[in-house]
Amino acid sequence: MKLNIALLAGDGIGPEVIDQAVKISNAIAKKFNHEINWTPALTGAAAIDAVGEPYPDDTHEVCASADAVLFGAIGHPRFDNDPSAKVRPEQGLLKMRQKLGLFANVRPTFTFPSLIDKSPLKRERIEGTDLIILRELTGGVYFGERGRKDDGETAFDTMTYQRFEIQRLAKKGFEMAMKRSKKLCCVDKANVLESSRLWRETVQAMEKDYPEVEVSYEFVDAVAMRLVQWPKAYDVMITANLFGDILTDEASVISGSMGLMPSSSVGSKVSLYEPIHGSYPQAAGKDIANPLATVLSAAMLFEDMDLNDEAQAIRDVVNKSLAEGIVTEDVAEGGKAYKTSEVGDWLAANI
Repeated sequence: MKLNIALLAGDGIGPEVIDQAVKISNAIAKKFNHEINWTPALTGAAAIDAVGEPYPDDTHEVCASADAVLFGAIGHPRFDNDPSAKVRPEQGLLKMRQKLGLFANVRPTFTFPSLIDKSPLKRERIEGTDLIILRELTGGVYFGERGRKDDGETAFDTMTYQRFEIQRLAKKGFEMAMKRSKKLCCVDKANVLESSRLWRETVQAMEKDYPEVEVSYEFVDAVAMRLVQWPKAYDVMITANLFGDILTDEASVISGSMGLMPSSSVGSKVSLYEPIHGSYPQAAGKDIANPLATVLSAAMLFEDMDLNDEAQAIRDVVNKSLAEGIVTEDVAEGGKAYKTSEVGDWLAANI
């Protein structure tokens, strides 16, 4: 198969972890007789520095014409520390999601056998965890009306949802649940928020179309507690943009490191694959960042292309690297810490 993949390294550790995912993907292509055409493009702070925009039109053209997008990270401290900045790297991410129609963020959470005791949570609570959080990505408070009033003394951000936005995400959630254990949890704040009440009534109306799926409805604050107490109680979860952003980062502690969890963002056109971690600017250029989340995101890319053997080969070699201690400093815990590039080289060689 010939694959055309847009390559958006982004900021901070993004270029370093992306390099490793490319190494592994090229090794897979060689092993399984595929051809990958990589097309690099600028985004985030790197794009602002180069052309003044965090998601330039040229980058959008590259992404829109690709079979998939492999993405690193966005963000730079000089923007984080300047509340008055008019153009920010994160604006590029929101614009990219909107222009590419990436309405659903798929974030799996699972455990690695060799790292089960390195999680801050007890083994008996997390062993066997295998859940997916489906986060709505192009609506809600991140895209609602916002501004200042009262001479700048009052600020507001509006959480707005349309029924069709909820329906298309819920449909994907129901379909995922049908392929798994047929359990779906809708996470909202319907006791307080009108937008959450629309979420709940929309999902309730769809239940009849999926009679085999057991649907539950839970408030987001309760889920925030239960997710680290009884993660095995969940399978597929659907939720709004803001709630999903927070819950997925919380869920990452189950695996032991944010550097281990992959994700995809899917829509009607092209899908994007990225690690759940940020740009981690403190580690940029030091060759110490964990590349495994990005490598596993590449596995999700292959799987979505129906290249299941290729995806499994990546997961197998990642598990092997963890079992044999070929890991970066975030999970080394006193053992030998390998460099980002060394882990990538080892994975590619073992494929």
